[in-house]
Amino acid sequence: MEPFAEVPLFEMDEYDEEDVLSVRSKGVFTYTMHPLAPPAGVDPDTLVYMNFMKSHSCYDAMPTSSKLVIFDTSLQVKKAFFALVVNGVRAAPLWDSKLQCFMGMLTITDFINILHRYYKSPLVQIYELEEHKIETWREIYLQYSVNRLISITPESSLFDAIYSLLKNKIHRLPVIDPVSGNVLHILTHKRILKFLHIFGSMIPKPRFLQKKICEVPIGTFKQIATIQESASVYEALTMFVERRVSALPVVNEQGKVVALYSRFDVINLAAQKNYNNLNMTMQEAIASRFCWMEGVLKCYPHETLETIIDRVANAEVHRLVLVDSDDVVRGIVSLSDILQALVLSPAGIDALNY
Repeated sequence: MEPFAEVPLFEMDEYDEEDVLSVRSKGVFTYTMHPLAPPAGVDPDTLVYMNFMKSHSCYDAMPTSSKLVIFDTSLQVKKAFFALVVNGVRAAPLWDSKLQCFMGMLTITDFINILHRYYKSPLVQIYELEEHKIETWREIYLQYSVNRLISITPESSLFDAIYSLLKNKIHRLPVIDPVSGNVLHILTHKRILKFLHIFGSMIPKPRFLQKKICEVPIGTFKQIATIQESASVYEALTMFVERRVSALPVVNEQGKVVALYSRFDVINLAAQKNYNNLNMTMQEAIASRFCWMEGVLKCYPHETLETIIDRVANAEVHRLVLVDSDDVVRGIVSLSDILQALVLSPAGIDALNY
């Protein structure tokens, strides 16, 4: 199979103007919000977003049309990853034609695990990637994993969707019709936050949004995983697997952040057929990726929570790197951190540490 050098890498799950109008036309605001009474001494502002998510269903956040790719488990792994690249998606539900049911998801994490497990050197072809079928890989990998598909129904609340995403530490939640058994959409952190950012502007804005990042319990600030720009791509894959992080701030010799290398960037290796050369440096890998970005999106301790949310939503990114005045990495603020702080923490739920 020839490489797809002309294909842009993007994710087909974002709101555009037509999306917003179509979501609004489906009756997003026909629900009546029944706020939960806050406990004595608790600021009622803290429950605004929790109540908002409880009063809207997963169906509300779904577009009228979107791209959905489904793989049969008998498909070769290599072809499946090329299909992800061509279609500009990050994950696909897996259908087992023998059992006639959905068995799980194939994601970029699978691609990373395969490369990390079987890569030896640029001189040795990764046979397992070239020849294995999806079902073969799952038989091997699921010896060390949970063999079940985590999903949600369209009628479930967005609060339940957020809880499921964070509790299970997943980034893709299939919305499945309980009657037909069909997958209707793949719900993500980004999709939910964008929904809140657009339609949440019509509800009273809570005062805690004006608090500074340094004043609110949001983000990760201990044992931040970073990688030198001189390190190899294989070292980055090792950190993805062992540290279970979704992105790595890339730093120079002075310790200043110069880029961000995420799990999604690894799919460039499939697009360019560079997966047999994992000895290339991070600097080389970043320079060769299709989705070129100038610098890295950052935030600072003195900025407000509202500023951070606006920046993440408008830039349509999954995280910001929190830095000090010298651009040295001090933390990471991710979509899951934001949703935890806005929606679950007010309910006394800490799904991130479940």
